[in-house]
Amino acid sequence: MLTRFALLAVLSLTFVPADNPGYDDTPMIPGQKWRVHDKNRPHPGIVTPGNGAVANTAPSDAIVLFDGTKESLAKWTSDNGGDAKWDLIEGGAMQVNGTGTIRTKEGFGDCQLHLEFATPAKVDGESQGRGNSGVFLMGFYELQILDSYENVTYADGQAAAVYGQTPPLVNAARKPGEWQVYDIAFTAPRFAADGKLESPAKITVFHNGVLVQNGTVLTGPVAHRAVVEYKAHPKELPLGLQDHGNPMRFRNIWIRKLN
Repeated sequence: MLTRFALLAVLSLTFVPADNPGYDDTPMIPGQKWRVHDKNRPHPGIVTPGNGAVANTAPSDAIVLFDGTKESLAKWTSDNGGDAKWDLIEGGAMQVNGTGTIRTKEGFGDCQLHLEFATPAKVDGESQGRGNSGVFLMGFYELQILDSYENVTYADGQAAAVYGQTPPLVNAARKPGEWQVYDIAFTAPRFAADGKLESPAKITVFHNGVLVQNGTVLTGPVAHRAVVEYKAHPKELPLGLQDHGNPMRFRNIWIRKLN
């Protein structure tokens, strides 16, 4: 039987839940008619992803960022200082344990990124408090990770949203505890010698094999309840995975430099 949440999505390509979380006092998103985390912004419809295998072997020119070994975890550092301290667990995965957000020691710009994650099998919390994390490209540009399976939050904060800017085209989330995959193509912003923005960042994302961001233009770095303008930064910067207090799992992370 479909829940009310799922039924609304089936009946419409987009929908606004009656109890939709969000805000009505945040800044307008540049170039859009919606506020950041707008409570009135329609939610994407729900699709069920295919049953294809999740795990993908890294191509020969990829940099393996995590493969379940201590050696690969050593490629990451903690925002709280020192090496990354997330737990290595069975199945070649690492798990968030409250020791802080981690970032790669190497920097990246234009890239293709493959990332597999699982939200906690035991549902705890709601909205942004449920299975929350994020992947930060260049440390500034976040693709949201969240348990969005029958979990209502503001549209630009659900799984596969460019956080605070653009919801996914559809909600392709799997059930809590199941492995999911993001395949991301990212184009870094370009800045002139004087620091002025020449071209903004762009992102294309497949969530569990479903296209959810299609050449989406980012308005600037992401922020909670705010709009942030671009500021010049290096061509390559570390990739980050967020510790938001939930025991998220990650595995099979690889990246290809495209510049």
